[in-house]
Amino acid sequence: MKLRDYQKEISQQAAETLKKLGIVYLSMEVRTGKTLTALNAAYLYGAKKVLFLTKKKAIKGIEDDYKKMGFSYSLKVINNESAHKFIDNYDFIISDEHHRNGAFPKANNMTKFIKKNYSNLPMIFLSGTPHPESYSQIYHQFWLSKRSPFKETTFYKWAKEYVDVKDRHLGYAVVKDYSNAFISKIKPIIVPYMITYTQNEAGFKTEVKERVLYVKMSDLTYKLADKLSKDKFIVSKDGKEIIADTAVKEMQKLHQIYSGTVLFESKESRIFDTSKADFIKEHFKGKKIAIFYKFKAEYQTLKNVFKDQLTDKLDVFDSTDKNIALQIVSGSEGISLKNADYLVYYNIDFSSKNYWQSRDRLTTMDRKSNEVFWIFAQNGIEEKIYKKVLQKKSYTTSVFKKDSLSLF
Repeated sequence: MKLRDYQKEISQQAAETLKKLGIVYLSMEVRTGKTLTALNAAYLYGAKKVLFLTKKKAIKGIEDDYKKMGFSYSLKVINNESAHKFIDNYDFIISDEHHRNGAFPKANNMTKFIKKNYSNLPMIFLSGTPHPESYSQIYHQFWLSKRSPFKETTFYKWAKEYVDVKDRHLGYAVVKDYSNAFISKIKPIIVPYMITYTQNEAGFKTEVKERVLYVKMSDLTYKLADKLSKDKFIVSKDGKEIIADTAVKEMQKLHQIYSGTVLFESKESRIFDTSKADFIKEHFKGKKIAIFYKFKAEYQTLKNVFKDQLTDKLDVFDSTDKNIALQIVSGSEGISLKNADYLVYYNIDFSSKNYWQSRDRLTTMDRKSNEVFWIFAQNGIEEKIYKKVLQKKSYTTSVFKKDSLSLF
């Protein structure tokens, strides 16, 4: 395995930035090779014992790349959720999909863990979407390092300077909205730490083609959705309850129902309509597809329909003619689905980050077209979510636009 010329250049620049600032943020678009670039930058920096934090499904690919490159330093690749089990005397940190540390106004547990155990170490941050929905997500991503360019010790102190804080009325309460950050103030401060690179600059010529396909669901699906919208409460024949006593809960339950499953208040899930899975199996017959689903019961629906022609294991998918189904959250980052003919969404997630990253799982340097299909219920809720996500997408991808790169 050899590095591309741009990966060599970026890793050299990253190593120099690390020596100067202690942090470098590689904001490289999906499939441009962030992982190899980061591994090489660690080598050029002189790291001896590297901890690579990532998602579980990405571990094997990272370990394989490391072995093929033959780096002299030792590497431990751990999924974020298990990091507390492997505390050791590392001298270098690589944080993959680093935007996950951008929760605000309070830091999440993983972010606190990194700060507590490794804040003094040099770090490489990796993400194609460093601030998917708000520049306020930047603060904690840097806060976990002692070398953060922001001197404010808490988000709330930081927000006084960098956020236009507003009151948000939720109907039952008034909360502070910290999402409207002052981009013009933040950008110049993080510029020295950021290295961006686009697919276009890397030579990718892939065109993503999206199509929406509509499925008429069973009469029961529409009856349940209508009753829930009117009464905010449903009781099944065996006494199981569905409650939608707030606007948020109503939206969540309708989101489930329009794809043929539901989670009762008892936490028991039920499949009552396989129309989407049946449609996918018939429409894509003879094709090798990768399916993204949102709710856990949807995987069981697909499994019931596809039977032994479906797997959730990437190695099985790559080595057989089986199709694969992955939950959007866990499957949208750090893996390649290049062996699929098409990418099919059984349902849609509200996250613009997941939208942007998951639909690029097919992309390779040589692939000319990615065909992505969204399967929506006729007259369902999915299309409304899709339109909202597309509005967010324009913000998410702005970091790679040339007019935005002037500061990077």
